Amino acid sequence: MQNVNSYDYIVVGAGSAGAIVASRLSEDADCTVLLVEYGGSDASVFIRMPSALGIPMNTTKYNWGFETVAEPYLDNRVMNCPRGKVMGGTSSINGMVYVRGNAMDYNEWEAHGAEGWNYQTCLPYFKKLESHTCRDSEYTGNDGPVAISGGNNMRNPLYRAFIDAGVEAGYTETDDYNGYRQEGFGQKFMNVDGGVRASTSHAYLKSAKKRANLTVLKRALVTAVTFEGKTATGIQYQTKGRSQTVVAKREVILCAGAIGSPHLLQVSGVGPKQVLQQAGIEMIHELPGVGENLQDHLEFNFQYKCKQPISLNGSLGLFSKGLIGARWLLFKTGLGRSNHFEACAFIRSRAGVKWPDIQYHFLPGAVTYDGSVAFKGHGFQVHVGHNKPTSRGHVRARSKDIKQHPEILFNYLKSEEDRQGFRDCVHLTREIMRQPAMDAFRGEVIQPTSEIQTDKQIDAFVRQSVDSAYHPAGTCKIGKDAMAVVDAQMRVHGLANLRVIDASVFPTVPNGNLNAPTMMVAERGADLIRGKTLALAEPAPEYIDSQWQQRQRDGRERDSQVAC
Repeated sequence: MQNVNSYDYIVVGAGSAGAIVASRLSEDADCTVLLVEYGGSDASVFIRMPSALGIPMNTTKYNWGFETVAEPYLDNRVMNCPRGKVMGGTSSINGMVYVRGNAMDYNEWEAHGAEGWNYQTCLPYFKKLESHTCRDSEYTGNDGPVAISGGNNMRNPLYRAFIDAGVEAGYTETDDYNGYRQEGFGQKFMNVDGGVRASTSHAYLKSAKKRANLTVLKRALVTAVTFEGKTATGIQYQTKGRSQTVVAKREVILCAGAIGSPHLLQVSGVGPKQVLQQAGIEMIHELPGVGENLQDHLEFNFQYKCKQPISLNGSLGLFSKGLIGARWLLFKTGLGRSNHFEACAFIRSRAGVKWPDIQYHFLPGAVTYDGSVAFKGHGFQVHVGHNKPTSRGHVRARSKDIKQHPEILFNYLKSEEDRQGFRDCVHLTREIMRQPAMDAFRGEVIQPTSEIQTDKQIDAFVRQSVDSAYHPAGTCKIGKDAMAVVDAQMRVHGLANLRVIDASVFPTVPNGNLNAPTMMVAERGADLIRGKTLALAEPAPEYIDSQWQQRQRDGRERDSQVAC
């Protein structure tokens, strides 16, 4: 090992959180920042073009390729757990869906011990990162780095039919699920900037990397955090076959994600005593919660054949894809500029549930993430998942070698509450899709078939059909209890000069996609490091159905819908 340099701050991981933390810290010209990323450039057209989202997610060059062990409550299936290995991290390979989660999700964080992480504290940081092109209210940001847009603004009539079906089923149409009211059906937004994926690399590092005080080191694998006693002093990393050490004069900040951050802590000697002993790792600091509390969202697809030839299935041939790609390359317009999840819904599974726990993504095509189809002709699908799981898993190092992937177990559907949540998904979705608004389009059901009716049949279908929504979180949670890993400032308990800032610090998983909350945590985390804070001038109201204990849907008149 040789000490090649030192920096004030070392940020590990250039993903959804790390790119933001490094960018914001380097705004202060009097400090030096090193950003270390194992992946390479995000300049690929398949990363930049929104409709090509299935390609980088399934490419080993850009994906760590994590897998779970056999999941005991999913018929022992081994589940895919893709994580970004590229500049921008998972924000460069994900679906670009922009969902903050429900206001009550953040109040729930504070109730779980994350002091100061309530909705009113988090809202200014959501607004800080956003440049919203579709909405303008006290809830939206309009001059931040991350562009929020509506894709092709629901031009396909299937989107509107899905929203109308929700209203006919007794739900409300909401103008902005990221604003006052999440609950209901409405237009979905995405982090796409003028037809280009607005990853954190695109939104933050594109300009920040020009600063003299920010050094970006690509294709460097961080193998350990170094310590003197209980103080983090820097990192060890490998690049081009060489091992090197870098010193952090102020702090080391882990932004490697819900899998990478706990794994790196463990191989560095920080974690549960038994896990470290079994992996042959010398313990620096015992912290039993490192790698525990792992949670994720599951989802499956309702698929139908479409009576009219208007779905995306008509654009899956090589010639059509070529035309779509050419139009995007030349003009950044057409089908290539959208992730095609342009309509959505958030509903409550039953009376007595206080805020939404079921999420819908509507797609005007019946395809898998890699673009394959199981039938000929046109179709559409709605992705549905129960988003407030109670089952918990873990991430555990198998050896002191960071190159050996950790043991990942989510324990998906372990709890009866989670299994009931998916039964509710099946019953409620069938009711919505039977509404008159879908009659002109709804053809033969592809899955789940009408023969699947009983709880036992639904449970069997769900076990075989659900996939991860790719939202791992919680493995280095904020809190004060014995299983908490970081405090409210995201400093690792019992250690100096070491923080974790990414989705691993979430005490509970929000009701929605995780890229937006992760970016918010990074924005606020950077301010906490710098001793800054943002505050609301006046509290923003939070919607909760006044009769949530008695009813599952409110059936009121729809909110006004503002065209994007």
